[in-house]
Amino acid sequence: MSSGCLRTLENVSTEPSRIDLLELDIDLRLADLWREAAEVTEWNLDVVAAFIRAAYGKGYCDALTEDSPGRLCLDHGYRIPDRGLSGRWAVARDPAR
Repeated sequence: MSSGCLRTLENVSTEPSRIDLLELDIDLRLADLWREAAEVTEWNLDVVAAFIRAAYGKGYCDALTEDSPGRLCLDHGYRIPDRGLSGRWAVARDPAR
């Protein structure tokens, strides 16, 4: 093995990256969908589209019901996106809820 290869191998981290950890967290949240996907024997565009819609819907519902909105972003070192709602598009929330 040349010294160039050794240098490259030395720089490879054994620690998961921030993206790896985010992917794992999302995969855990989608565990039911992953189990269901494992049972699919014939994949086609309709089946893939159904899973994409289901994953989007699951994420949407999770975001609406999480105890601390934005926690997923914060836990993985990402900023919480600005919702950009103002004026007539802003939704007034009942502070008692």
